[in-house]
Parts: sequence; C-alpha cells; structure tokens
Amino acid sequence: MQVIKFPERAEWTFILARPSMDTRSLEQTVSNILEGVKKDGDEAVMRYSLMFDKVSLESLEVPPQHVEEAHSAVSAELKAAIAVAKANIEKFHLSQMQPELKVETMPGVNCWRRSVGIQNVGLYIPGGTAPLFSTLLMLAVPARLAGCRQIVLCSPPDTMGRLHPAILYAASLTGVHRIFRVGGVQAIAAMAYGTGSIPRVNKIFGPGNQYVMCAKQLIQKEGIAIDLPAGPSELAVYADESANPAFVASDLLSQAEHGVDSQVLLVSCSEFLLDRVLEEVNRQLEGLPRKQISKRALENSKMILVKNPEEAMDLLNQYAGEHLILACSDAQAMSERVVNAGSVFIGHYSPESAGDYASGTNHTLPTSGYAASYSGVSADSFVKKITFQKLSQTGLAAIAETVQIMAEAEGLQAHANAVKIRMGNSTS
Repeated sequence: MQVIKFPERAEWTFILARPSMDTRSLEQTVSNILEGVKKDGDEAVMRYSLMFDKVSLESLEVPPQHVEEAHSAVSAELKAAIAVAKANIEKFHLSQMQPELKVETMPGVNCWRRSVGIQNVGLYIPGGTAPLFSTLLMLAVPARLAGCRQIVLCSPPDTMGRLHPAILYAASLTGVHRIFRVGGVQAIAAMAYGTGSIPRVNKIFGPGNQYVMCAKQLIQKEGIAIDLPAGPSELAVYADESANPAFVASDLLSQAEHGVDSQVLLVSCSEFLLDRVLEEVNRQLEGLPRKQISKRALENSKMILVKNPEEAMDLLNQYAGEHLILACSDAQAMSERVVNAGSVFIGHYSPESAGDYASGTNHTLPTSGYAASYSGVSADSFVKKITFQKLSQTGLAAIAETVQIMAEAEGLQAHANAVKIRMGNSTS
C-alpha cells in the first residue's frame, strides 16, 4: 500500500482516484456484446459464454435436477448460517415497508401513495473467483417482500455449466422463479432485451466488475432501469490510536480479496498506527488463500496521514466510499459527520464483513464515488410509488379557483376548462 503524508486538499482528487480501465475501449467492447445479444438472442449468449467463461451450453436455464442436488451438497452448518442471515435481512428490510397513508390536503381533497412491486426483476450474482450467494440473499429477500411477480437470476457457471450449490440453494430458499447459468455483459444484455430463453425484465439489480457496471450504465441510457452503479468493491477506514492494528488490517484485507480491481483506503492522524497496520497487513496477507488477488488490490490502495479528525472526515466524504469503518474512540460522534458513504460501520467491533453477510443491512451499495448521490439497495428499490387522489365535488370546488388561475397563467386553457366544466362554468 502506498503511504501518503499530509496531502494538500488540491491533491485529494488525484489521490482518491479509483483504479480504472480505458473507458473508451471498455464501452466499445461492452456495446458490441449488447448489440450482439439484442440481435442474435440465445445464440449470442451461448457464443459469448464460450468465449469469456469457457463453457459450452446447450440450454441456458438451470435444470431442476441441479437445484435438487444443491440441497444435498450444501452442508447443514452452511444452511443454518444462511437461515440466520436471511432472517436478519428480512427483519431489517420488512421495517422499510411503508403502510399506505391517506392525507386530506383540503376538505374533500384526499391524496395517498401506494407501493407496488416491480413486476419483473432481474438479479445478477457474480461468480468468477467467489460464489456470492450472500448477494443473492440481499436482493431476492427484499424482492419477495416487495411483491415482485417474477424474479429472474443470472449467474456465471463453471466450465462444466454448473452454478455453485450455495447459490442454487439460496435461490430456492428465497423464492427465485427462474435461474439461468449466464454471466457477464451477456447476462445483463439478455435480461435487458429478452432472448428466446431469458425473459426481459423491468429492472436489473446486482454488482459486478467494470464490464458489468458499464453494461448496466449503457442499458440505462436506453430506458432500462438499474439499481445503482455497483462496480469493484472498496472500503475506507478511519482509525485513531484506540484502534487495534490487527482489526484494521483484517478489515482492509477482507475487501482487498474481492478482486484485483478492488481498493482499500486507511486514513489516520497517527503515523504510528499506520506503521503498525502496514506490518499487520503484510503478516496476515501471507496466510490468505487469495493472497495474489489481495496483493494486486493493495497496489491500488493507500494509507493517508492527515492532520486532524476534521480533515480526515472531509477527505472521506470526498471519497464517498462504498463501505466506511470508523475505528476510533468517538466513533458514534464521528458517524454524525458522514454525508457520503454507502454503509457505515461504527466502532471497533463492527467489521464490514458483518454487513456483507448477516447483520441485516444490504450490501449492494454504490461504488466509485456514486455514494455521493445514490443510496444502497433497499426494499424501496423493488417497488414503484404510485400516487392517488380522490376529490369530492366539495373538494374540487375548494381548489377550483387555484387550479384555474395557475393553468391560465401558464397558457394552458384546456387544463382550466377541465375544472370549469365540472363547476358548471362556461368555457367560452
């Protein structure tokens, strides 16, 4: 990790830059795949699956037999852990479901808003180097709570055309309706446009690498809804002298192991702490199975020494990280100053991995600085809010003059007439 001491504010934008690819080349590659799937459907999906995932598929939908076998392949211990996580996620997201509330804005004028589940949603679950069945829980649980009519899952298979048993088990447990063994840009394209096998959906959810993130952003330009820009994972940590260097190092490595394009950031006012954490990172790294992936991610990562806690929070708010850990003695007070972050972990015993799996909050969060303007996935992400109004004759009479004056001032006479006629007034 690069160590940077007391950077000037003018340097922050450069220092906080995420690792990125040449976007022109990236967009062109992704656009070609999107167009291929739009044009050739299943044939293109199978072609790209062979090209990128090295798997030859005769059919895209997961056979029911694979799902049945997954129930036996998942250990009782893992099933119990998934059950606890699912229950906590359900409890937290159920609390977000809002009752229908009617408001009488004037006598006889009633307005209300109803949450209606998006009818068809697509969930993308990355496979690659780690089977993220936890992400499936984070998406499928609120989708079911919201009342989505059809939940479609796409996830990349191994070279034998199989999805990880834990993904299939979680899909079955959470009520996913259809499961497809397709990954990458071709999966996003298939759910966006529909193919012979994969149905078109109204909104696509789920994280992924820079190719998947780019695909989601491009289809959004075509009017297809997405959850949020969720690309390579990232973590920022603020730590003071009260922090345990081993704890902090373990948090940094927990995100670095996600992928070579992940990034972690440690900010502190204590040079002594930075030195101890760096020692711990190097020590713990040696024992990790994903050591080489973590090493590559750490090359993108930084430790930043700042003058005081106020400067630290200004820098962290500018970074707008996907995850933010406050490992300091006044963590609760510091949390009140957070304005840009996907999810915040307060205190020495709130590791980011708790939120990734089982605390109950959603781990599908905005990355790449988008936490400055986007929220993470919630129950609201799976519903549309439809407004209703009902006016009695008395209610319309009470508001009629207001509407007429405003409509005529905008030069929209037909709007005014719609009220005048009901009030028995001439429109001539």
